[in-house]
Amino acid sequence: MGCSSEGVAAALRAAAEVVAEHRSELVELDRAIGDGDHGENMSRGFTAIVSALETEVPATPAGVAKLAATTLISKVGGAAGPLYGTAFLRASTKLGDAASIDVPLLVAALQAALDGVQARGKAVGGDATMVDALIPAVSAAAACPADASIADVLTAAADAADRGAESTVDLVPRKGRASYLGERAVGHMDPGARSTALLLRAFAEAAR
Repeated sequence: MGCSSEGVAAALRAAAEVVAEHRSELVELDRAIGDGDHGENMSRGFTAIVSALETEVPATPAGVAKLAATTLISKVGGAAGPLYGTAFLRASTKLGDAASIDVPLLVAALQAALDGVQARGKAVGGDATMVDALIPAVSAAAACPADASIADVLTAAADAADRGAESTVDLVPRKGRASYLGERAVGHMDPGARSTALLLRAFAEAAR
């Protein structure tokens, strides 16, 4: 069973709730190695997405993803807005005019989102960024059997993203503000990797 535009909108509303629940956690993670605004930025961005969806839910999954992208880019400062905005924008392009998302299209959209984030942020695996959650998430999604459900694929991606986010605790950051701390940042989870894992978990739960 695929996922319609209403399903994507529901996933974004669920993500907004999760981001709000974890706003303080993300603030604290970012405060330890950055400027402490990640939780506020994410909360503001996803609140704005929910507000936009109250006006109109676009007719296609791509339209909903593009709405999320433009909202995040316009409402969220720092690195989070451009990076997540690019992820949703690249995903929307991959989704095209499809009326519903099936598993192959979901995997392709996730890969496009990862490619967009890496093109924008120039980060690779091991840099201690959101990419360290996204790379294993996309790999796990792509490894799912052809007859898996959307929820199963997103759950596999979220599980892998959780492990990827945990891995950043032991890494020396090579990108962003955290890189200025060098070895002193070891022992802290990257807030972008954590928010990536939270979003994928929210999407997976919404798909069930």
